Amino acid sequence: MTDVHSPQQRSYNMQQIRSGNTKPELLVRKFLHANGFRYKLHDKTLPGKPDIVLPRYKTIIFIHGCFWHGHTNCKYYKIPQTRTAWWLQKIITNKANDAKAVKALKKTGWKIIIVWECTLKPLKVEKALSRILLSISG
Repeated sequence: MTDVHSPQQRSYNMQQIRSGNTKPELLVRKFLHANGFRYKLHDKTLPGKPDIVLPRYKTIIFIHGCFWHGHTNCKYYKIPQTRTAWWLQKIITNKANDAKAVKALKKTGWKIIIVWECTLKPLKVEKALSRILLSISG
């Protein structure tokens, strides 16, 4: 199947996708700040460059996009019809990098919280945010 966009349009579309400061990430950050938590962002000194680092609680929060991190059994994780092999390899590599970072962080005593993009949708967001609070303080 051929791509419905020209190479220039596809390139532009892909450039618009941000890796940090995404809407789900901003939602969680705003919630944490409103609840009195202070944190560091995208700490390059830690494996995986975590989205949110709570040093006081020795906790790290990764906010994963369902597509980019291959969220199994999620409606937002759908392999594209074009360049399927390339996309599968990209997502497999992302998952391997995620697992390697989590393993390294746990080895040094960090507690890891992974929040999926789909759990931050309007009907599920309250439950997801309350689970984050429980995980941090529990």
